Amino acid sequence: MEYDYVIKNGKILDGTGNPWFYADVGIDEGIIRKIGRIDEKPEAVIDAKGYIISPGFIDIHSHSDLPVVIDPLAQSKIRQGVTTEVVGQCGNSAAPMNEEVKEYRKKYNSSRVPKGFEYNWSTMKSYLDLLERYGVAVNIAPVVGHGTVRQNVMGYENREPTECELEDMRKLVREAMKDGAWGMSTGLIYPPSVYGKQPEITELTKVVAEYDGVYFSHIRGEGDTLMDAVTEACEIGKDSGAPVQIAHFKASGRASWGKTVDSLALVEKYRQIGVDVTFDQYPYIASSTNLTALLPHWSQEGGAARLLEYLNDPAMREKLKNDMRLRYDWSEILVTSAEKNPQYNGKNMEDVAAMMNKEPFTAYFDLLVMENTQVPSVMFGMSEEDVRRVMKSPYMMVGSDGSAISPTGIWENTVPHPRLYGTFPRVLGYYVREGVLSLEEAVRKMTSAPAQKLGLRDRGMLREGWVADITVFNPDTILDVATFTDPQRYAAGIHYVFVNGEMVVDKGEHTGALPGKALRKK
Repeated sequence: MEYDYVIKNGKILDGTGNPWFYADVGIDEGIIRKIGRIDEKPEAVIDAKGYIISPGFIDIHSHSDLPVVIDPLAQSKIRQGVTTEVVGQCGNSAAPMNEEVKEYRKKYNSSRVPKGFEYNWSTMKSYLDLLERYGVAVNIAPVVGHGTVRQNVMGYENREPTECELEDMRKLVREAMKDGAWGMSTGLIYPPSVYGKQPEITELTKVVAEYDGVYFSHIRGEGDTLMDAVTEACEIGKDSGAPVQIAHFKASGRASWGKTVDSLALVEKYRQIGVDVTFDQYPYIASSTNLTALLPHWSQEGGAARLLEYLNDPAMREKLKNDMRLRYDWSEILVTSAEKNPQYNGKNMEDVAAMMNKEPFTAYFDLLVMENTQVPSVMFGMSEEDVRRVMKSPYMMVGSDGSAISPTGIWENTVPHPRLYGTFPRVLGYYVREGVLSLEEAVRKMTSAPAQKLGLRDRGMLREGWVADITVFNPDTILDVATFTDPQRYAAGIHYVFVNGEMVVDKGEHTGALPGKALRKK
């Protein structure tokens, strides 16, 4: 038999968690045709001696919806060995998008896209069609965001929907599922998703369950209300019949450290009564979100325009100060991207305040005004002990909670969370070498486990007849190189990456190929 590529002499970790074994891998027309001894010698033979041959990694929690439209090379992810991104997380998806949502994004999301960027889609189908037309280096598996659906129907109103509005939201979720979405996500600390109560979310998740989709949730609290929030997610799964995937499982805030003992036990309790609940995690002690996440939810009723009115009112600033939803030491908050004030990028808010010669709250409010409320940040709030405890759970999968970017273009002067460049190599390098996970288990958590959760039936394991999404890495040298102070650095030890049988990373360098597909649930 003729092959496009043969990978020889490597140790195969097939994604199941089983021990490695020696075999060659033959690829033809995008498919793994043979795993075993291959004597034929095609022109493209890859010597993987000393390397691991594994399924391509599946990022179960990604925010690359817009970044892959801006830059389809997906550099920071493909160079980690990621071949599939599950986008539309935390309640925010590229589609659906009516004219009102489109105008809102143009006005208040301008810092996240290049000048002149066109939102030239409206439905999940037209978004996925656009990706296929433009080309993309990785596969994209979309979920529909509850917050996006709610914004299309109710804007940023903090109230329960009428029956007509609820039915309109059902229709949008159903349309997205028919268009190929793999589930629905919530972002229950972010407006407008946070304004949806459990009965509303359950009703919409019932639609997801009709299509065998998954309920993904950034839960309603990860600190003081962690147990209630985990319970709510599990109850939605129980009442709707949909599997549950809890996002970036953690205990946030020093007062909550150690709560993962109880939250993990709660997950186990629900699994024992038949609720299919699992979760993902990024391997860091800091999170990343917009600075507005610290503010009380009432302040964002009506969207960014209303929030800016409050921020420009001295009396309302005092009320905001008293009602802050989250409180961190200002030195624990790093500004990652202030488009109009890049001198603050990479600085903590204590330093920003000093640079402004203002007290921290005033500097915080002023920065939000200057940046039109859009200030991505990094916040240090988790303990290493909790990170390791969660990682060891058999129900944990690896998810970056980050976007596919590069050190060029609109991201050139930003200082993002290092998880965008280092999540998967950090698990395979640092945490495997530390003995937290075996290499076999670490690979399972980023391949077959997320594939099984999604319902991907031809990816996530190395099997003859399955799609050739493959990552080849050196287990001795793989490592995250990105740091919080110098995050825009590609990982080490990833040598070859194949997407749909085409080589996208060759000897650690991007080939420029765009063989990724829009994966639509059928």
